[in-house]
Amino acid sequence: MEIWINPACSKCRSAVSLLDAEGAEYTVRRYLEDVPTEDEIREVLGRLGLEPWDITRTQEAAAKELGLKEWPRDAAARDRWVTALAEHPRLIQRPIITADDGTAVVARTDEAVRDALSR
Repeated sequence: MEIWINPACSKCRSAVSLLDAEGAEYTVRRYLEDVPTEDEIREVLGRLGLEPWDITRTQEAAAKELGLKEWPRDAAARDRWVTALAEHPRLIQRPIITADDGTAVVARTDEAVRDALSR
């Protein structure tokens, strides 16, 4: 299991604390330093069953600069969104846990972390 975190994020710290409390084995990826490639983002989206706009933090400054709220949310625009996430990793919702069964969850709640642990 791997968890993508920003150490400055309280939700990320909470998720890591819960993983530790449960004795989970996991790898931490500080995704602002170890930026995911476009292919890695596509893979995680497939595991999540979500589209790139579903995991985009649209209130971030970079999102506003790019005008993301105005971008189309359709198959034709998907690659554009993925590229934006790879070029501006702060836009990626966090934390994301990739579970051992090949799925993933956006682990913003204790319930979501527990869900990942149960897989």
